[in-house]
Amino acid sequence: MFNNKHSKPLSRIDTLIGEGTSIDGDVSFTGGMRIDGQVVGNVIAVQGKPATLVLSERARITGEVRVTHLVVNGTISGPVTASEYLELQGKAKVAGDVHYKTLEIHLGAIVEGRLIHSDAAVAQEKVVALKVNAGE
Repeated sequence: MFNNKHSKPLSRIDTLIGEGTSIDGDVSFTGGMRIDGQVVGNVIAVQGKPATLVLSERARITGEVRVTHLVVNGTISGPVTASEYLELQGKAKVAGDVHYKTLEIHLGAIVEGRLIHSDAAVAQEKVVALKVNAGE
């Protein structure tokens, strides 16, 4: 319960959204998921469960993405939160703010938004809370 170890990315894929498949609506999942198609909606891992999302270079998501581990080589239009690990491969394009704990960016990846380290965001929230409590 009080273990600080990071969960490991899942190496197996439990769910595949294939090329030519389009989903309109939110997707909730656990385990490993690969997207080669298109999702118009939020893609969010079940809270408290490890989840790995892999986007191929043909994949497109229009909506929020919130997972523990994320590997992107496609396009995301919306905010991204990778609570453990984020890898942006060479053809990745993200239009939205990106919250991450560990980040790997390959040459050619594009981010149109802010990169926000999760520890920095928590520290900023604490500073704001302290100012509010101090009456500033």
